[in-house]
Amino acid sequence: MVRVRAYIASNFTKAFLTIFLPFFLIISLIYLVKISALTAKIQITFAELITLYLYSIPDITFYTLPISFVAALANVLIKLSTDNELIALYALGLKAKKVLGSLLLLGLLFSLLLLSISFFGMPLSKQFYASFKETKKSEAKINIVAGKLGQKFGEYYTYVKEKKGKDFQNMVIYNRTDRNNEQFFAAEKGNLQKKNNKTSLLLTNGYGYTYTKDKLQEAQYKTLEVYDKTKKRNFIFEDVFTFWAKAQTDERTLHRLLFYIFVSLIPLISVYLVAAYTMINPRYQANHSYIVIFSVTLLFYTIASVLQKMGSFYLLAAAIVFTSVLGIWLFHRRVSRFF
Repeated sequence: MVRVRAYIASNFTKAFLTIFLPFFLIISLIYLVKISALTAKIQITFAELITLYLYSIPDITFYTLPISFVAALANVLIKLSTDNELIALYALGLKAKKVLGSLLLLGLLFSLLLLSISFFGMPLSKQFYASFKETKKSEAKINIVAGKLGQKFGEYYTYVKEKKGKDFQNMVIYNRTDRNNEQFFAAEKGNLQKKNNKTSLLLTNGYGYTYTKDKLQEAQYKTLEVYDKTKKRNFIFEDVFTFWAKAQTDERTLHRLLFYIFVSLIPLISVYLVAAYTMINPRYQANHSYIVIFSVTLLFYTIASVLQKMGSFYLLAAAIVFTSVLGIWLFHRRVSRFF
């Protein structure tokens, strides 16, 4: 029996990695594109981009692992069935429930891993991600692109005709504090300055106009320094227990918690349901593994979505009991009473 379990586990590992790794890479590319979009607002280096990607790994793993488990489970059981290896095990006196035992253990381990990721990894990684963004915004390393309209520096709209290295050439800034108060400045050159955690835009060789309801003023200057006076939001980092304690009063956090718990349990509670339709006799039953994967995944994520929108702990318990009992009943009806 030990060898049988090792053999099934080995087959499952191969099937799981074949599905999980490409899926993980595809989702990683989506996250990298999302992270790259931040460069339109703030300047980040390649190393910082990789850091943000690393913060996203718990999210990527959490969303790819349950689906990969269901797909690998269906594929390995179908393969053992179509190769008549399950029939051979039944002929040796092993019951279907015994054969499924090692996969149930794997499902339990995967669920524990997902619970650890969702309860500990994801809250921390999300906060690190948000803190990183706030830090970059507070540094005000704004990526001012030449030839692009509508870019802002603090309260000012900026336009740059061209950019050479760190210097801006032929720059214009505009600010309208209210209907009767406008400011317009133009400069031959400009660059970003940072001193004592304060960021400014240093303009060189230019002129400007200040308009109010009563008068229009004109000025020429050699240098003009414009400061970013927007208020910076300090990010408050919370430990895991404080983060989840908000579920007692915050419905959004509660629904997220219920969603994470149910999705984390998918590997464990899906074993019987998937096995009911993939542990087949190939002489009399057809291979419907793709339909099984799609249907089971759709069922579980539909329930998870309901929990995320309007769930409660009672509804969560009912969903877990319903899907578990349904899987065991179907497995008994279709498999274990015959094998």
